[in-house]
Amino acid sequence: MPYIIPNWPTVYGGPAAGGDIRTLPEDFIVEEQLSFEPSGTGEHAFLYIQKTGENTEYVARMLARFAGVRQRDISFAGLKDRHAVTTQWFSVWLPGKADPDWTQFESDSIKVLQATRHARKLKRGVLAGNRFKLTIRNWQGDNVKAVEQLQAIKDHGIANYFGSQRFGNQGQNINKALAMFQGAKVGREQRSLYLSAVRSFLFNHILGYRISQGLWNQAVAGDTFSFDGSHSTFKSDQPDDEIFRRLQAGIIHPTGPLWGKGEPGVSAEALAIEENIIADYPELAQGLIASDVEQDRRALRVNVPDLSWQFVTDDVLALEFTLPAGSYATALLREIVCIPG
Repeated sequence: MPYIIPNWPTVYGGPAAGGDIRTLPEDFIVEEQLSFEPSGTGEHAFLYIQKTGENTEYVARMLARFAGVRQRDISFAGLKDRHAVTTQWFSVWLPGKADPDWTQFESDSIKVLQATRHARKLKRGVLAGNRFKLTIRNWQGDNVKAVEQLQAIKDHGIANYFGSQRFGNQGQNINKALAMFQGAKVGREQRSLYLSAVRSFLFNHILGYRISQGLWNQAVAGDTFSFDGSHSTFKSDQPDDEIFRRLQAGIIHPTGPLWGKGEPGVSAEALAIEENIIADYPELAQGLIASDVEQDRRALRVNVPDLSWQFVTDDVLALEFTLPAGSYATALLREIVCIPG
């Protein structure tokens, strides 16, 4: 029986309206923010590229062809949506070579906004975050409720769900992962994609359960917490007043598992919650372990303190906000608007 992606619980009472989020590419603008400043010298050309209606891997292939290098000599920090205007960094390894004229790489859909150099290639995930500017058109719903929800999100954060794009059309990446676990042959890139999809699927289920119990932003015995804006974590056998204070202030967040081999990062009640969910998906959980994936943790909550909004017209809502690397704009949108399809 194929796996189906459920409508996981929301935090703030469900969407206040319906609307469209990608009527035009300009309705979904993403600007990548590096976690470091390129040095200006080195063997790797760093390019800050704005692309419209193109996916990241296509631009990487075109860059390799244009620069006359191997595909593996092109790097980027993260994948970006195709149906959007996105600005992101790429690196091109050019040892002992001068930069080509990058303006000749430009097209109607690709612009090179900045070119510099750095000593090391750009690695996956080395982002401070992403800045989003979103326009929701054909907005129809309860504006008062929507503003209340937006203020609550600004004050208290959102559930750190993985976005639906992780799972493929109708969850096909999960079912392809299951086939892979059962012996189907796949390429290296597909394998990584399917493993990530399964970990995301299990994480979302655990997060959804904790939301349903009012525990997504609360401490339970045996939880592991992450510091806001950091990958550092610590474990607490029994939460105390200081834990509760820091949770309330958004300084720390409960975490959920990115499943794999290794010892669980939690105990007591937190462990029981996670084991009960994982037990419902033994083929997926064991498939990750057999694939030699190391267990990790991810925050259940993410803060959005710079969220701003404006009703441009009665049926157009504009949003601006920043999310840390690995968090999804759709996790915010699903709290306020029901998207057709």
